[in-house]
Amino acid sequence: MKLAVIGAGAWGTALAVVLSANHRVSLWCRTPEEAASVRADRENKRYLPGVKLAGEIRVVDQAEGAEQPFELALFAVPTAGLRAALRSARSVMGEAGCVWACKGFEQGSGKLPHEIASEELAPTTPCAVLSGPSFAADVARGLPTAVTLASRDEDFAVAAARQLHTGRFRVYSSTDLIGVEVGGAVKNVIAIAAGICDGLHLGDSARAALVTRGLAEITRLGLKLGGRIETFMGLSGLGDLTLTCAGNLSRNRRVGLSLATGKSITDILSELGHVAEGVHTASEVLRMAQRLGVDMPITESVVTVLSGEVSAAAAVDALLQRDPKAESAG
Repeated sequence: MKLAVIGAGAWGTALAVVLSANHRVSLWCRTPEEAASVRADRENKRYLPGVKLAGEIRVVDQAEGAEQPFELALFAVPTAGLRAALRSARSVMGEAGCVWACKGFEQGSGKLPHEIASEELAPTTPCAVLSGPSFAADVARGLPTAVTLASRDEDFAVAAARQLHTGRFRVYSSTDLIGVEVGGAVKNVIAIAAGICDGLHLGDSARAALVTRGLAEITRLGLKLGGRIETFMGLSGLGDLTLTCAGNLSRNRRVGLSLATGKSITDILSELGHVAEGVHTASEVLRMAQRLGVDMPITESVVTVLSGEVSAAAAVDALLQRDPKAESAG
């Protein structure tokens, strides 16, 4: 199959590497300069250093990529860039399927990726989300990873999952598009809280409680939006949450660790050098929760810390002072 991986960040590069074993892959870079650099080095030194690109991977800029036919497009761009990327590619997509691998709510509109896609692509375009517990570096190195590909079109979900599946990159199909997207988006917010917890040295027990209560928040919001309970207990829910809250490669956890030291979010993002989706997603999640009447105290605390309204330590104290209630009550 001819695949176009649109977005040459760490995740896009990793997907190009793992999928090139079975498919003809084009990796689309934003600019001719970026494409020339990756082509010359056969390595994405900025986003995924140390991982060599096989010679079969065609590295192109967007204009060059648009001239090459493809059967499936994988959009590995941040949620903030998804709309523009879809808009740029739609004139050359033809009958190709579309899979996005971003995790978040669009800033300003609060829309999930599938809602963005429905506005930018033809109604007949088969679409899906790819999500789950996966660090780009692990995938690129060929370490075992399992993710979920979800589409409302079950036939497309099954077919696309089978095409992208390899022995060490296991892809499971689902029809719970909303549940998979919500799990992937909100876990980034909880991971910031987990980083704060670890940065303040609150202990393993506290982190376990935080992750568990964070999963409850994800589930409450996801069910309200139409997701299914089993999705939040699966790879794109509990699995992704566990990895992002504990893994040292987690950008959102690293944001939380830095917030615990008193650094401003501006300085943190400047030092990080990569997109941390939870930073922009947090406020959108909170607005949606408030509109729907969903209680999300951890998310609310993260928003207050990100805004500079309170310190990380003060936010933790406020959470600990909440009145006790039945666990099932929220």
